[in-house]
Order: sequence, then structure tokens, then C-alpha cells
Amino acid sequence: MSDIERLAGWLRCPVCGDDLVPVDRLVLGCGNGHRHDVNKRGYASLLGGGSRHLSDTAEMLDDRDRVLSSGAYDPIAHAVATAASGAAPARILDAGAGTGHYLRAVLAAAPDAVGLAMDLSPAAVGRAARSSDRIDGLVADTWRPLPVRSGTADVVLDVFAPRNLPEFHRVLRPAGRLVVVVPRADHLGSLRADGAMLDIPADKADDVLAASAALYAPLTREHVAYDLPVTPELVGALRGMGPSARHASDAGAASDFAAATAPAATRVSVDVLTLVRAPERA
Repeated sequence: MSDIERLAGWLRCPVCGDDLVPVDRLVLGCGNGHRHDVNKRGYASLLGGGSRHLSDTAEMLDDRDRVLSSGAYDPIAHAVATAASGAAPARILDAGAGTGHYLRAVLAAAPDAVGLAMDLSPAAVGRAARSSDRIDGLVADTWRPLPVRSGTADVVLDVFAPRNLPEFHRVLRPAGRLVVVVPRADHLGSLRADGAMLDIPADKADDVLAASAALYAPLTREHVAYDLPVTPELVGALRGMGPSARHASDAGAASDFAAATAPAATRVSVDVLTLVRAPERA
């Protein structure tokens, strides 16, 4: 199977919903005549009229790479891979994939599987697709109907990302798994004390479980928590890799992140939720 055939096997037309197939080396099309270009780097952008949401900047992605390559979040990646592997997945969709770090962790535990890295940021999708020959890329908005075929994923990952629970339900196969990672209120608490990072609502995992109850059955809930030694450079990257970076930049404080006095350690505290797709009600 060629790369474009494998990519097309994930996708449906964002205009009419029909399955997409290759019609040229870098063009996908549907039976209704809609055509969509594939980037030379091997990913498709199916945003249509664009998005009203902001995607991650190159600077945010660089900071995320610094954090993740340091091993700071390896226990989270291990928990995600363990949760996903219970489904013996062959096809894994990572919604809000960023640079593909968690998707690669799942693929490492499932050597015969392939993944689709979906993100609003073309730069993120490009990095993810280049990072592994087992990862296809899709630029799309999670808040919209997903340009992904129904019942095509064994696992959907949603790690620190927006959640479109009805659409995740649609693209999952029967009894497929949704793995969600959300931060607890004390996550990176010592770095939030000065107000440079956004606060986290309490009981975020409970909110996810309540919102998902009509479509999913809860399977496991794991609290991953540990003390993370930090340096000023790691503090700067932790603050710069997420949405807090935009607020700090607006306040003219972004350049002060790495120079801020760093504590010796901070607390990592997240919930890893594993949900099973419930059958559609008659």
C-alpha cells in the first residue's frame, strides 16, 4: 500500500462526507468530485474554510519538544500506552497530537499498528508525520465534524487536548477505546503560584466522565503523580509549551520565563481515563 493510499484509508470528504481515495500522487478525491491536495510532506489539510481557534506556534512546539524529549512526562506516556494497548489496536487516532510524542509511545507498544496524527497546527502535524513512517498526518479542527471515516479507529487518544466526544464516538469501531489525559488542579502547582500560568479547574476528570456518560462506559481511571526536578530552562519550556504562553506573551512576559527563579521541583498530577465506546442507541 502506498503512503497516499494509507492516508486516504483514514479520511472522508469534509464537504460531503464521502470516503476519500487517491486520484493523483498528491490529490485525494471523493465520488462527488471534491478534490483535496496532499502536502508534499505527506499530510492532508482538510480545514475547509479555516478555523476560529488558534493553533500552536512554532515556539510553543519547540518548548513542547524540549519538555517531552527531556523525559519529564514519560510516566504519562507510559500510562497512555498501557491504556491503549488493552484494545490490541491496529489503527490509532491522536486528536490534538502535537508533535506525536504520545502517539509514538502507543505505537512502540503496538508494533503492527499505524497512527493518524490530527492537529490544528500544520507545523505540529508536519513534525509528527516526519517522526515515524507509521504516522499519517491530518490538519483538522477537533471542534468540527472530523474528516475521518466512521468506525475506522481502534483507539482515539486525547492528551491535554480539546474533546469532541460525539465525533470520537463516531470514528471509533464498536467497543473501541478513548484514552483521555486531563490535568488535576495541583498539576505544576508551584509554577502556577505566580500567576504566569492559567489555573486548572478542579474535578476536570469528573467533568469528562459526566459529559461522556451517554456515549462511553468508563473502564479505568489512573492518577499519575510524581515530583519532577526542574531547572530554569525546563520551567521556561513548561510554561511556554501550552496556552499560558499566549497570555504571557500578551503581557510582555514571555521573554522572562526562562530567567524566572525556578523551584527545585514541581508536582506532575494528571488523570488518565480509559473509556469504551458504547453501542449506539436505537
